[in-house]
Amino acid sequence: MKKNVATIRDVAAEAGVSTATVSKFVNGAQRFSPAVEATIREVIARLGYRSNPLAQSMITGRTKSIGLSVLDVGNPHFTSIVKGANRVALAHGYTLLLVDTEENPDRERPLLEALSRRVDGLIIFSRMLESEMDWVMDLGKPLVYFGRPARLNLPWVGSDDHRGAGMLVRHLVAQGHKRIAYLRFPRSRRDEDRLGAIRECLAGYGQQLTVYEGGAPTSAEGERLSSAIMLGEQPPDALICYNDLIALGFMKAAQTLGFNLPADISVAGFDNIQYGQYTSPALTTVDLQSERMGVAAMEKLIAAIDGKPPSDTVMIEPQLVLRTSVAKRN
Repeated sequence: MKKNVATIRDVAAEAGVSTATVSKFVNGAQRFSPAVEATIREVIARLGYRSNPLAQSMITGRTKSIGLSVLDVGNPHFTSIVKGANRVALAHGYTLLLVDTEENPDRERPLLEALSRRVDGLIIFSRMLESEMDWVMDLGKPLVYFGRPARLNLPWVGSDDHRGAGMLVRHLVAQGHKRIAYLRFPRSRRDEDRLGAIRECLAGYGQQLTVYEGGAPTSAEGERLSSAIMLGEQPPDALICYNDLIALGFMKAAQTLGFNLPADISVAGFDNIQYGQYTSPALTTVDLQSERMGVAAMEKLIAAIDGKPPSDTVMIEPQLVLRTSVAKRN
């Protein structure tokens, strides 16, 4: 025989209070005398009452859910961001709802509009042009943006790509590299910061930058472009890749072509994904503190949901991680 599920009316009758009192106690909307609260708490435990999340959201106007859109959940950089954000969300009693836009800007608006109706706030990664993103301001929910917006007035969290790229260039030059190239991903706004910093830093050493354009931030793209880079008339002696995935794909293909890494070419990336330390050679990279970015974004969003004054912009400091994919040149 199926056991009847206790209702809010059962709790109210047993505790000798109104259903409104029970509702306000359960949802934290009002405090009562210690004796009343103790009685309600005891009855709830004895009857095994569980509040209905949908009913609770109707009363409080809160879903206790937060939306996070990422560009590719298969990229370990985003996986680490999700991990950090989720840890903070759980600590504050929120459930994280995730959407993967799969590096497709056309998917972003319908997915985020649908998600916004189910959450108390949103954390957004985007490949859309900012000139096409005014609609996010009309979603009616607190927002936090990843990366520095140029024109939208949104709170944001980012990493200092300019500084990270400069650190990497100075290390390569100190190791004696004279022909440094950058394999970029121009659809990313962060790529502009990295490219600008690399050019600026090399100019200070009197060196020119060779630039190759990639069409996707994936290991497959690094593999695809490896032969064109390595078999060209004057291949670089060091290659900086937009991210670690591109770098790892490039390294695999270059070794398949018969090149010795890092003797023939040094390779470096961005993100410090965990797989980079297990390759041969292990990948030198700029650690953008992905998990900390997720933590910072979620803390900023929860503060906004709670109506707290806007906090300062959070810029995460990068760290240069030196491994064996970069060798000293004579």
